[in-house]
Amino acid sequence: MRKIVLIVVFGFLTFGLISFSKSYFTPIYIEIPENWPKPIYDFKKNPLTEEGFQLGRQLFYDPILSKDNTISCASCHLQATGFTHVDHELSHGIEGKIGTRNSLTLQNLAWNKHFMWDGGVNHLDVQALAPITSEVEMNETLENVVRKLQNSEKYVGQFEKAFGTKKITGQLTLKAISQFLVSLTTTNSKYDKVKRNEEKFTEMEQKGYALFQKHCISCHTEPLLTNNEFRNNGLLMDVDLKDLGRMKITQNSKDSLLFKVPTLRNIEFTYPYMHDGRFKTLTEVIKHYNSGIHKSKTLSKELQKPMNLSDNERTELVAFLKTLTDKTFLFNTRYAYPKENNF
Repeated sequence: MRKIVLIVVFGFLTFGLISFSKSYFTPIYIEIPENWPKPIYDFKKNPLTEEGFQLGRQLFYDPILSKDNTISCASCHLQATGFTHVDHELSHGIEGKIGTRNSLTLQNLAWNKHFMWDGGVNHLDVQALAPITSEVEMNETLENVVRKLQNSEKYVGQFEKAFGTKKITGQLTLKAISQFLVSLTTTNSKYDKVKRNEEKFTEMEQKGYALFQKHCISCHTEPLLTNNEFRNNGLLMDVDLKDLGRMKITQNSKDSLLFKVPTLRNIEFTYPYMHDGRFKTLTEVIKHYNSGIHKSKTLSKELQKPMNLSDNERTELVAFLKTLTDKTFLFNTRYAYPKENNF
């Protein structure tokens, strides 16, 4: 039987003179599997409601957030591929502009303390500002977004339902998007079912899991399959992008070439891999860790020695990684494009 803990995330919050009450809004809940850590996100400061979630979902899929109304959050974060893109290495923005990094997946964000590959954002409630204001992504300002939303009768009504006010603000806009994003939880892969004693690994998957525990788990910690930290994973710097990773934020040479450790959940569908999308297959990724690591001063200590896996072992490891796919998440209609929208 699947055991979960329901975290009640509805409470009382005041924005100016706007008070939330249980009689006006519909509270919703996040399912926390047994033995999972406590979420990092502070739900008391942004209580989840059905009205807020639905508003956030509409904003996520609406290109109104971009300067020329052509790019939405979903343009780079497609549900069927783990809320990332798969058709190009680097993110694409308005007017055919190309970014400098591959998009990260959007899943289990309630447990994230850093956002973006370099950790340049430290709170989910402001994360959407980064793509909205990026010159090579949406190239818009929050002020203009608010103006466009305020001129929309549909959105004025949606904000009133979600927050009890017809006055749209940047803060409420970002909080609505957060309510959608923080609800994107994936906890029902075969791996999860094995952990709940509902299914069993095949012999090949079990061998792959043993290899994973030996070689990968220090960075891709269970059950989230990430340690939420930054590591230099032995990639040669791209001579064109010249991306120094975390060092761009901290200006500390010790952070040179350190990037966020991504979750491996739904990894089968979240290609291309790495911060610059250089690898298209899991086989390429494993070959890198097996024998392609470039040593430098900041290389993660866990990667000082190559894995030296045999061909069979590499196949077994891939077999395990595919058990991290959660199709109920990838095809959950609750997270999909709102059919009632007419953008």
